[in-house]
Amino acid sequence: MTDASDDSAIVHNRVLLSLRPEARAFLKTRMVTRQMSPGEVLYETGAPFTHAIFPHTGAISLMTEMEGGRSIEKASVGREGFVGLALVMGGRHALSRSTVQVAGYASWLSLDDLDAAHVEFSCVRNAMQNYARAFIVQLMESVACNSLHNAEQRVARWLLEASDRMGDEAFLIKQDSLSHILGLRRATVSEACSRFKDEGVIRYRRGLLMITDREALERRACGCYGRIRNFRVTSPAT
Repeated sequence: MTDASDDSAIVHNRVLLSLRPEARAFLKTRMVTRQMSPGEVLYETGAPFTHAIFPHTGAISLMTEMEGGRSIEKASVGREGFVGLALVMGGRHALSRSTVQVAGYASWLSLDDLDAAHVEFSCVRNAMQNYARAFIVQLMESVACNSLHNAEQRVARWLLEASDRMGDEAFLIKQDSLSHILGLRRATVSEACSRFKDEGVIRYRRGLLMITDREALERRACGCYGRIRNFRVTSPAT
């Protein structure tokens, strides 16, 4: 079942694509696919899961609330994974606020249907566990990145990862959103983006960001980006 446009009903989620054809066919009739809008909150912290959410495009931030009302991204999810990782470990409640940062579309699968798929197809559980391992690597790299790397490196890394998840060099993202995601001052993010723009690395206008020199942006990012990307590429197939 889908309620997205025909173009946005195409499966790009790598967890789903790693499944055997019969498992994908089983899930296809049970998933609801729709658009996600920037700022949309998919789950609040502590909310009970009703569905696992598999993005095909877009970027979702798993945010944590800090003292004084500030928030920061702990990790992010795109087409490489799914929202609802706690389900793999038997949890049934969200550990973070899941907020859409870059618009896209995703497929919702109810927990009852997910449980049925686990019973019927071992590849479903294996695929979710493979992603869980990759997510743990991302989370550890994010902790190191936030502690050791400067603002420009972190901005560059996030933009590259967003581009990877969209499969496109252009996407909509506001600098205010970037500052909240990375826990940086708005002026700091603006300064980094201005340097990238002046050097011809990106173009940015009215929220539309386009990476115009990817190699240059990768040189400005920290090594975390390459390590996480390589791990995703070399993670064992299901």
